[in-house]
Amino acid sequence: MIELRHLRTLAALAETGSLTAAAERLHLTQSALSHQLKDLEHRLGLAVLNRSARPPRPTQAGLRLLELAERVLPQVEEAVSGLKSLARGEHGRLAIASECHSCLEWLLPRLRGYRAHFPGVELDVLLSASLDPLPKLHEGSVDVLLSPDPHETAGLLWTPLFAYEMRLVVAPSHRQAGRAFITPEDLRDEVLLVYPVARSRLDIFTRFLWPAGVEPARVRTLESTALLLELAALEQGVAVLPDWAASPAQGRVAALRLGEHGMPGRLHAGVRAAEATWPHIAGFIADCARNSAGELNL
Repeated sequence: MIELRHLRTLAALAETGSLTAAAERLHLTQSALSHQLKDLEHRLGLAVLNRSARPPRPTQAGLRLLELAERVLPQVEEAVSGLKSLARGEHGRLAIASECHSCLEWLLPRLRGYRAHFPGVELDVLLSASLDPLPKLHEGSVDVLLSPDPHETAGLLWTPLFAYEMRLVVAPSHRQAGRAFITPEDLRDEVLLVYPVARSRLDIFTRFLWPAGVEPARVRTLESTALLLELAALEQGVAVLPDWAASPAQGRVAALRLGEHGMPGRLHAGVRAAEATWPHIAGFIADCARNSAGELNL
């Protein structure tokens, strides 16, 4: 029914006081402006302008539309300005969730660098979303999902970031510390330190222990990578972490290969495909992809 061009035409008429001046402001010919007004009146079945007055005056219908224009047009202009700013990467939101608990230590240095390039973007790291972040990525409350297991579903785009290897972290004095690699059987009598998530989401169980029919003697859950490393160093158990997460504690712990050929992994970043090229999202993915595991300084 009513289009923004109709409201802009009425607003220009009210501000300039003449068809000629309004047409010039809107970069239209006077004939085109008159056609817009007649089109609006045809749609409404009401006259919006009293053309017999000099200068032309709005009718009651025209006055109501002017009130609407005064409310709507500034809101539209503000929204358009914000969208243009979003398209330039000047503003926006970047809500990040992770299915990789140890990634928080990797992520924070990346955010400091990202902030320098996108200072107007609102950053959020959703730790609670890590319990089940994939639906939140689809619905829009999460913008980037970090995961070692890309979920190939419609509407999402996944970018590989860097490769790593999972390692068993033990104290240097641990009886296994000198081994070239660890077998599942070597963990049967160990206290295994893990993050507080379902075992079905932990590679040490799904890819290493369970295929061999092995369970550790005990499992302890800890909230942070720092605690996992510290308790492993104190011989309170053994932990399984990416090689880059264990490297800052080098000297206090030993990081052993899981199996003769190791347990490799790769971190991926998932975004909604429709938003993958937005500057503040694409910039974050590009920055992460430039940082391989060997370049991380945590």
